[in-house]
Amino acid sequence: AALPALALGAGLLLAAWRWLRGAARPGLGGSMRGKTVIITGANSGLGRAAAAELLRMRARVIMGCRDRARAERAAREIRAEVGEREDGAGELVVRELDLASLRSVRAFCHRVLQEESRLDVLINNAGIFQCPYMKTEDGFEMQFGVNHLGHFLLTNLLLGLLKNSAPSRIVVVSSKLYKYGEINFEDLNSEMSYNKSFCYSRSKLANILFARELARRLEGTGVTVNSLHPGIVRTNLGRHVNIPLLAKPLFNLVSWAFFKTPLEGAQTSVYLASSPDVEGVSGKYFGDCKEEELLPKAMDDLVARKLWDISEVMVGLLK
Repeated sequence: AALPALALGAGLLLAAWRWLRGAARPGLGGSMRGKTVIITGANSGLGRAAAAELLRMRARVIMGCRDRARAERAAREIRAEVGEREDGAGELVVRELDLASLRSVRAFCHRVLQEESRLDVLINNAGIFQCPYMKTEDGFEMQFGVNHLGHFLLTNLLLGLLKNSAPSRIVVVSSKLYKYGEINFEDLNSEMSYNKSFCYSRSKLANILFARELARRLEGTGVTVNSLHPGIVRTNLGRHVNIPLLAKPLFNLVSWAFFKTPLEGAQTSVYLASSPDVEGVSGKYFGDCKEEELLPKAMDDLVARKLWDISEVMVGLLK
């Protein structure tokens, strides 16, 4: 009898913890009416939650997604959740974008530049987490290729439109796991050695260094750039992580109790995309809608500039 009672007590404590955490979630108000937002990886997880929140704020949201069918299904579900606006404000648009293909990134950007008169916010959200060693269409290690290089090219190709739409914002979703990464310029493609955890952390460190260098380059243009960590969130990002069958019930209980929901995890992205509190703020790193300190290696401007120069060559912006 003691064991079920203990389990029930633990369950009640966990439920109370989740309720309190949910109650503490920052409220987001205001309107994004008339503003266009691109979100990469918007068909699930953090991206989907951010798309729903920004649609609720009446933004025109372009969902850049690899799987068009899944994205269209997510868009229908989001529209049903949020409801149609009688005044026509707020819109979801699905566009195909595979960040593991520089060809796809260029095609996506070409279409955006042809069809969109303005771009107010770019949220670089999509990512791949701790996958087995594999390469992108262009021969890059998958995590570095998708999480960093794909977004690097995407952002650069859309910079002109962002500048013309200023004041505008770029939001880069990183991770606290950047702390365990290092930029090894001798083996950026992990051909000498591959550790899936280390390579994810390296790609997230690259995200922060990219945002920092981009913010420096965009000073005075009216385009701001900030990076963030969303916290530990229950999404399908961990699909490549193997959890022993016997441990899954415990893992599911712990994740339900202590991990953020996608909506909670997306709050900082939405905050940086929309809040007047961060108007004009650039080159910073946020968590839970507050500015946070970075480790020195994430503020190394020499490494950031060298990574930028090499990335330009890798994606074909420079020969």
